[in-house]
Amino acid sequence: MNSPPVDPLTPVVPLLPPRAPAPDLASVDPTLDLEDEIRRLKRQKNAVLLAHYYQEEEIQDLADFVGDSLDLSRNAQKSEASLIAFAGVRFMAETAKILNPTRKVVLPDYEAGCSLESSAPPEAFRRWREAHPGAVSLTYINCSAAVKALSDIIVTSSNAEKIVRSIPPDKEILFAPDRHLGAWLAQKTGRPMILWPGACIVHEQFSEREIVKLKAKHPDALLAAHPECPESILRYADHVGSTRSILNYVTTAPGKMFLIATEEGILHQMKKLAPDREFIPIPPDNGCRCNECPFMKLNTLEKLYLCLRDERPEIVLPEEIRAAAEKPLLRMLELS
Repeated sequence: MNSPPVDPLTPVVPLLPPRAPAPDLASVDPTLDLEDEIRRLKRQKNAVLLAHYYQEEEIQDLADFVGDSLDLSRNAQKSEASLIAFAGVRFMAETAKILNPTRKVVLPDYEAGCSLESSAPPEAFRRWREAHPGAVSLTYINCSAAVKALSDIIVTSSNAEKIVRSIPPDKEILFAPDRHLGAWLAQKTGRPMILWPGACIVHEQFSEREIVKLKAKHPDALLAAHPECPESILRYADHVGSTRSILNYVTTAPGKMFLIATEEGILHQMKKLAPDREFIPIPPDNGCRCNECPFMKLNTLEKLYLCLRDERPEIVLPEEIRAAAEKPLLRMLELS
């Protein structure tokens, strides 16, 4: 049997991203008004601050844009900023760099990773693809730049259903890295897919038992859930959608009480947009704060101040990886 051809990306695809020095928190003057300093640095450096919905409240309130990962990167494209500070996780900052190659992209803590990203090492993903020649690889945006570079089309939770439906019926579909999102899409579209066995550590922790108890206590409450949740959670949902879709639903749908099955950082925007409504986050079974993303919460005001002051940690991608990763992102935009 002939060996598969060597891909030219092989020498530059890392198994893990390079480590960056830890933020020097000891260098932060404790007398500083960090919020004022962050605003000053944004003006001084012509920086745009992007914050994901799952960031701490004070970071969201300082941001120029708050939203989902792809929308944030596209907002950065529209800005005139020369420096992009991404308060989110590493794959999001990489996406911003892929779409904004001439701009400097920094993030507060380089160790802010993602369980979905780490579940799909590039070399293992490459072997999976090679085992299914001719299949179309649809890859959720929650993955590394190296995995994006090996994919056919990137999808988000808001456009994945439309893109799945656009694939010719005779084509085999590989879906990575979130098995729960993939299973939900397969059920919605009727398209069988081969699923990578990854999951979000936050969305996998929500408790079906707690949902049943809350539904019994608040029979009029509506449940909004992210499709990264397991089917055991989604079966109770009145609305399933992306973070932005959930936000739109709970602030406009009839009703006054909503149960929320996604990372609780989104509650800040919900309360700002609809202060007359009550939002109850679904807890996990074990009493931990597992409905908070530990990676998102690595970012703090101190680290945000340092990354603007020192312009690091910086996202640096080999151009061959960046260019290859841009293609499936642009293909997604064409299809959605």
